[in-house]
Parts: sequence; C-alpha cells; structure tokens
Amino acid sequence: MALQGARHYGLTDEELRAIPTVYRPDLFKGKAVVVTGAGSGFGFAIATLFARLGAELAILGRNEGRLAKAKAFLESLGARVYAETFNIRDHERCAAFIGNVWRELGRLDVLINNAGGQFPQMALDFKPKGWTAVIENNLSGTWYMMQAAARAWAERKAPGVIVNIVADFWRGMPGIAHTAAARAGVAYLSKSVAVEWAPLNVRVNCIAPGVLETSGFAHYPPEGLATYPQANPMKKAGDVWDVAEACVYLAAPSAKFITGEVLTIDGGQQCWGDPWPTGRPEHFRVG
Repeated sequence: MALQGARHYGLTDEELRAIPTVYRPDLFKGKAVVVTGAGSGFGFAIATLFARLGAELAILGRNEGRLAKAKAFLESLGARVYAETFNIRDHERCAAFIGNVWRELGRLDVLINNAGGQFPQMALDFKPKGWTAVIENNLSGTWYMMQAAARAWAERKAPGVIVNIVADFWRGMPGIAHTAAARAGVAYLSKSVAVEWAPLNVRVNCIAPGVLETSGFAHYPPEGLATYPQANPMKKAGDVWDVAEACVYLAAPSAKFITGEVLTIDGGQQCWGDPWPTGRPEHFRVG
C-alpha cells in the first residue's frame, strides 16, 4: 500500500461497496446506529458497513456537501438514513440530535463516536486556539454525544452500545500531542463510565487505530507520511475497513461481555514503531 506520491488515500466508494466482510448481511437489521463524522474517512467506512449489514443510520458531520454525498451513497445500499450537519462542540445540538434520532428512527442501539480532528504540529508551537479546538473536538464533543445517548437510554430503560474512536496513544504521539491528550482522556473517560453505566445495560468501549490509510492522509506533509511504513513491525498501513469491522464486532452480540476496553488496531505499533506526523526531527534520525 503506497503512502507516498499517491493522489488518493483510503478505499474508494465502490471498493467499500464491494469489499468482503466476515459478517452476515442482516446482522443489524432492525437496529439504529449513529455514526458521527460520517462524511469521510473512518466514519464513512463504518457507516457503509453498518448499512450493508441492514442497520438504519443517523449520521452527522460538519461539511454539508460531504454529508449529503455520504447520505446518498448509504441510501443506495438500501439503508434508511437521517442526517444533520453540525459541530459536536455544540452541547445543545448533540442533545437535540439524539432526541431527533429517537423521533425519526424510533430507537437508538449503537453510537459510534468517530468525529474529531487534529493537525500535525510540534508541541512548542501550539497556540491556545489550536489546542482548545482539538480538545473540544476530540474530548468534549465525544463526551457530549456519549452523555446525550446514555441519558436517552436511561430514560427509556433501553440497552445501548457506545464505541469511541480514539488513537494508538500508549507510547505517546509526538507531532500531535494535543490529540494524544484528548484521545487518552476519552479512553479513560470510557473506562470510568463503563462501570457507572453497566447497571443501565450500556456498554462502552474504544478502538485505537494506529497508522491506517484514510483520506485524512492527504493533509499530512510528505516527510510525515514517509515515516509511516516504519510505524509497525508489519511495515505497512492498515485501512478503514479494519476499523469498520472492529466497530461491528464491539457493537454486535459478539462483544456482549466486553466493556471498558480499548481495542488497538495498529499492526503491532504499540510494541515497535516510530511514526512522526510532522516528519522525524534530525535528533531522532538514524545515520
């Protein structure tokens, strides 16, 4: 899988439509699934797989054009789709959206928190505005969606599943330290409420992707991408389908006894590897 010089990163729409899956086609028939940040990248792939497995979908994102395109594609797979365009940093909109999902789809079974964002930059160069934007997107916005969904389930005495997309932060994330702080916060928040919400029959887990090729790669500098093939002992990137199938595993009955866990999908990166989104500084170069 080439990371350098490619004009397209990730899987195409038609590849996502046709790529084989290990799951049976009706696994989520009669279920309603929310996917945040569904307009591109991981979120679009996740929503595509749930649509292929029979789920009704509620999707959201910040870019109206991308979200409309995603909605049309998901509907072409036979899914019923409800969509709203807004930023998850808005607590009131998050709460209202969850209410609208129950009104439009009549239920909510799974929340996939994928929305977020960051930019590669060395920590000494962070400005307060940039730091706050990343923390608000990746930590606070995720929490607003989690709390809104859990309150709705508690009110209705209905079971639920939350899967949060975080990052492979166990060894730190030099070059994107702001998102390491936010994603680690989500992981330990998830472990905490997994205990609090167990009596509600709500399971909460996380998925921590390492270097997986997505459309977001197009925004990273070439010198950063050049470090990625050495980021894990498999010496390659994974893809968005790896994350999508993991989401289904954690959302399905296959994970009925799993909560408070972080499933790492990184080709062994946490054991061995050295990715630098900003490019490896001279001090750390070999030779």
